Amino acid sequence: MCERFVIAPQAAVEREFPLQHAWWRFDASFNVSTRNNVPVVRLHEGEAEGVMMRWGLIPDWAEGDPLKSCTTHAASEELDRNKAFSGAWWRGQRCIVPLSGFYGWQLTPQQYLQPYFARLVNRSVFGVAALWDRTVNKDEDDVIEGCALLTVPANELLADVHNTSPQMPAILHRDEYEPWLRGSTARARSLLRTYPPERMVAHAVSPRINSLKYNDEQLIRPVLFG
Repeated sequence: MCERFVIAPQAAVEREFPLQHAWWRFDASFNVSTRNNVPVVRLHEGEAEGVMMRWGLIPDWAEGDPLKSCTTHAASEELDRNKAFSGAWWRGQRCIVPLSGFYGWQLTPQQYLQPYFARLVNRSVFGVAALWDRTVNKDEDDVIEGCALLTVPANELLADVHNTSPQMPAILHRDEYEPWLRGSTARARSLLRTYPPERMVAHAVSPRINSLKYNDEQLIRPVLFG
């Protein structure tokens, strides 16, 4: 899965994603968690824009109440039937969340949860397919825009090191950004594939990642056993 992830500096993200409008403002973060605001690439009136959204999609029908529905991950096989995000899917509210890497946990034979950091080979920024929705809290008249990462079955690498989940983020190849944002529903669905394991690396990291009070580059450094 992807319970925590890493965001590169804004300048690096904008080199990966050319935008007509960059409304976002953010710094590098090494411990992004649910309900944090995250950078998102989406289309508005046919032009690519970068905005900040809450990581946690609250569907429009929930009226701004996360207790009614809030999801951080949307399994690709449930796009048509899960009402938490099927509306966003059929309305074409697709977006991309730029990541540098993400964390997952391995359940060891000793029943210890060892965190691992996974990233792509030779790519410091990559895009994950996502959906977004907008909802209004009627009591406070507050507009909330949130997103959910799409997931696909894990590849062999992540099935081993992130063995507490059978899913992984739906990572897009660079030439798939445009068809994901602009293509038909059928074309977009065809892009939701398991990313090749040979194009990824993963290594064990410190359990400091388990605490949200830490947010520094040391979190992604490899740790050695022995």
